[in-house]
Amino acid sequence: MTTTDALDAEHARLLALQRLGVLDSTPEERFDRVTRLAQRLFGVPTVSITLVDADRQWRKAFVGLDGPVAQREGAFCDVTIRANRTLVVEDAAADDRFADNPFVVGDPHLRFYAGHPIAAPGGELVGTLCVIDTRPRRFDDGDRSLLRDLALWVQGELQHDVELDRAGAVQRGLLPRRPPELDGFRVAARCVPARGVGGDFYDWCATADGAGFVVADVMGKGMSAAIVAASARAALRTALRSPSLAAGVEAADDLLTTDLEEVGSFVTAWCATVDRDSGLVTYVDAGHGLASVLRTDGGIERLEADGMPLGVSPGASRARHRVQLRPGDRLVVVSDGLVDLLADLGVPGGDPRLVDPEVALPVPDGPRLSRVARDVRRAPDAGATLAALLGLADGTFVGDDLTILVLERVAS
Repeated sequence: MTTTDALDAEHARLLALQRLGVLDSTPEERFDRVTRLAQRLFGVPTVSITLVDADRQWRKAFVGLDGPVAQREGAFCDVTIRANRTLVVEDAAADDRFADNPFVVGDPHLRFYAGHPIAAPGGELVGTLCVIDTRPRRFDDGDRSLLRDLALWVQGELQHDVELDRAGAVQRGLLPRRPPELDGFRVAARCVPARGVGGDFYDWCATADGAGFVVADVMGKGMSAAIVAASARAALRTALRSPSLAAGVEAADDLLTTDLEEVGSFVTAWCATVDRDSGLVTYVDAGHGLASVLRTDGGIERLEADGMPLGVSPGASRARHRVQLRPGDRLVVVSDGLVDLLADLGVPGGDPRLVDPEVALPVPDGPRLSRVARDVRRAPDAGATLAALLGLADGTFVGDDLTILVLERVAS
């Protein structure tokens, strides 16, 4: 390799390291767990998940060291990634390559080192998992194999983060940037992605008589779900503009079935058109089942849901339903992330109908749930309704994407 090639390779390596977005991040249990496990398995005092930056080593997780930063010059981890293989030094003081190394003659007075490279998704070597001792040690083939397995575990965690970031970018790209122009109505929506990015999305578009709306959820996580969601969005937007909504949804089902079968997934979807003049909503529910109308008199009407999800039963017909929105009524459609969140907060089955705004459930979050229910009922418009529902997620771990769409017919 020429000097130019080496510089290009190092530049690419540093770019890959930056793209991971891990440098100088806060500690995470999923990485700390690996270092503790390695410490026990190998019986060493020191373990580190080390990322090699331009002029420093930065430790994402470590035990037995004073801090997360050390110089790169002379670093055993730098030698490991340059060699692109497991590096084992059983006695550094007796090894001519390392006897005068600053990490050997000075702190931490290293005598034993074993490290395995960690690669970014593009194959660039960005760091190591290493085990260290201040006395010489033997390290056999079984130890090497175990160290490699642990390093690949760390590598998988880092690469999974990159996939989630990419999937998140795809997911955000599915969301409309501006609300539809729909006289006499207000629209508010939000998708709060969980760490395990999946395929939740909402969408809307103009139609001849008003507007069309979709809330959908691709079962699955990561990039594959996000890519399928992009296809589903295009197919369902076409369905909204079809002369027959039910036929349009069935056509979307036919179009998506092959892709869904290949990734072992399916899509739940709620698709609707609204007539701007009459306030009549025509909808097809494909296995979603999470749409309700909040009436001006305080009542809640759960909308019918009798259709199969997309990709489950090719050729299945789905019924068209209608519901009338009167001035002041609000149509609320959510994803199952809200159901999961309510269940985590103690609501039986995650059923929002069991949350009474006046009587708190006998669970720790009962008063909070009742308060949110009151805020939803009293919300003056679609935006306030959305904000009240999103308040459920404040300070609470959201394990699944949380998507909410609110359509309000404005009171005269």
